Amino acid sequence: MGIEGILEEGIVTTTADKLINWARTGSMWPMTFGLACCAVEMMHSAAARYDIDRFGMIFRPSPRQSDVMIVAGTLVNKMAPALRKVYDQMTEPRWVISMGSCANGGGYYHYSYSVVRGCDRIVPVDIYVPGCPPTAEALFYGILQLHEKIRRTNSIAKGGNHASHYNRIER
Repeated sequence: MGIEGILEEGIVTTTADKLINWARTGSMWPMTFGLACCAVEMMHSAAARYDIDRFGMIFRPSPRQSDVMIVAGTLVNKMAPALRKVYDQMTEPRWVISMGSCANGGGYYHYSYSVVRGCDRIVPVDIYVPGCPPTAEALFYGILQLHEKIRRTNSIAKGGNHASHYNRIER
C-alpha cells in the first residue's frame, strides 16, 4: 500500500523517531573520499546510467555539508590522519561506507608496510561493500542497507534501556 492509500483514511500516525529517520534516509549527502580504483565505480554510480540522485544523495565537496563518507580504495598510512580529520569535521549523525576490499581490509596490499588494513581502524564503519572493485549496484545495495540501519536507529531516546536505569535508582 502506497502513501495514497494511507492518506485516504484521513489519519496518519507515526513517532518522531520514524519521521526523523525517514527524512534522513531521503536526504543523505555523501562526501567522496576516493583513494584508488573503487572511486571510479563510485563516480560511475553518480553518472546518468545509475543516477545516485534518485536516492536523494548529492555528492558534497565539504565534510561540513555531508553526513555520509564513502571510503573507496586503498588507505595508506600517510592518508589515515587526513581521513580521521575529515571524519571529525562531519556533522552528527554521520555514517561511513567502506567500499572495496582494500578499504575493508587492505585487499591485495594487505601485507604492504604502507597500507592500513581496513579503514575501520581509523574511523567507525557502518556498512562494508565487498568487491575489487565493487560494482555500482553493490554500492547501491550498501546504501540501501544503510537506509535500513538508519530506520532502526532511535534518534531521540538514545541510551538504550531506560528500565535498567530506573531499577538502579530504586535500589
